[in-house]
Amino acid sequence: MIIARAPLRVPLGGGGTDLPSYYRHFGGFFLSAAIDRYVYVNVNRPAGDERIRVKYTRSEEVQEPDEVQHDLVRGALKLLGLRASLEIASMADVPAGTGMGSSGAYLAALLRALHALQSTSRAPCDIAEEACTIEMDMAGHPVGKQDQYVSALGGLNCYEIDTAGLVTVTPLHMPRYAGEDLQESLLLFYMGVTRDSSAILAQQVQDTTAGNNVVLESLHRTKELGYRIRDALEMGDLAAFGGLLDEHWQNKKRRSSRIADARTDAAYGAAREAGALGGKVLGAGGGGFLMLLCEGNSVKRNVREVVEQHGMRYMGFSFDTEGAKVLLNV
Repeated sequence: MIIARAPLRVPLGGGGTDLPSYYRHFGGFFLSAAIDRYVYVNVNRPAGDERIRVKYTRSEEVQEPDEVQHDLVRGALKLLGLRASLEIASMADVPAGTGMGSSGAYLAALLRALHALQSTSRAPCDIAEEACTIEMDMAGHPVGKQDQYVSALGGLNCYEIDTAGLVTVTPLHMPRYAGEDLQESLLLFYMGVTRDSSAILAQQVQDTTAGNNVVLESLHRTKELGYRIRDALEMGDLAAFGGLLDEHWQNKKRRSSRIADARTDAAYGAAREAGALGGKVLGAGGGGFLMLLCEGNSVKRNVREVVEQHGMRYMGFSFDTEGAKVLLNV
């Protein structure tokens, strides 16, 4: 039996430019942090028969990989050439559809476990690229490369994507005190709503491909803000980061009316009035988690109180530095 885990993530800037509809023409840039909230995958080889069993929100039992309905599992089995006598089960610290990259984390953990089953080793970037191949090419999901890379590598990194799709990873060089302050200053609130990001992302892909000027200008601005956020964080300037984060969020909302609703805007506005320096909804938007940046314990208490009054639930976290890893192999 093998148990593997991979971290979820909080995007800090540049999200959306990691989709091929954008980076193939303009190149992409984003920075993101892995956190200690995980997706876990358990893989076992039962002795009783040759069937494939997959357990998630549903339970499947089939004879061949092509019969597996979970498209990410099906793709992973086909990519690695696994055909029979497998049991795969998963669980996660937060629900799917909350903007924290759960599908990328699921794949990173699954691939780590399956490679361990085959007694093969892969570098983190290779795990990330295999996950991208499965999710983007084999399953055809309208996603980018952020979630898979952050989950596979862990840490706080900057990611540059060239027009051919090659990803260059650079650690975010923050002073130690600034990294600790950043972790203490970021607050996460579960909005109580999950959503399928595919519709929002598919619309962005369509708009980008069609040359929609509003969406393209928003994505160009997002990439520019990503670089400025990197510079602010590497200088340890959280106040500047907060202002840029707010600008990033306001710019992101230009892409679709489905990214934020009245409740989200009201909670965000109340948080800003209570002293939050900036924030954003994680992922594609439309639900999931609201992230806010607050300096000082009194401000954090005030912001937490007003956001919870809007029916959102606080979730503490720390940064993860390990990425996808095998926890048990017996």
